[in-house]
Amino acid sequence: MQELRGLERFNLGLPSRIVVPTRDDALDLTTEDISSGGAFFHTSDPLLEGTEVRIDLILPLDKLKNLKGKRACIKINGKVLRKGSEGMAIVFNRRYKIIPMEDI
Repeated sequence: MQELRGLERFNLGLPSRIVVPTRDDALDLTTEDISSGGAFFHTSDPLLEGTEVRIDLILPLDKLKNLKGKRACIKINGKVLRKGSEGMAIVFNRRYKIIPMEDI
């Protein structure tokens, strides 16, 4: 089957925290299918389509030279694009920040 999406996707399980600005709680989920344009998150309780979210994607940097035990966080906003019984797809906006975890 031919891939119709324009961005390269990766099967990475990145720990993530998803915050809905209008709620008091956060969802701690893991990415699956991720690209520079969005990601799929497995959950049995997906958010409604169109929900605006803030996401922290945690990047383990252990494999990079001189960064053993270090982590960084990508802070990005997005919107739930679709949901299903397996989880939800969130599209990212183009503005983001990458910061060391010690600064969070």
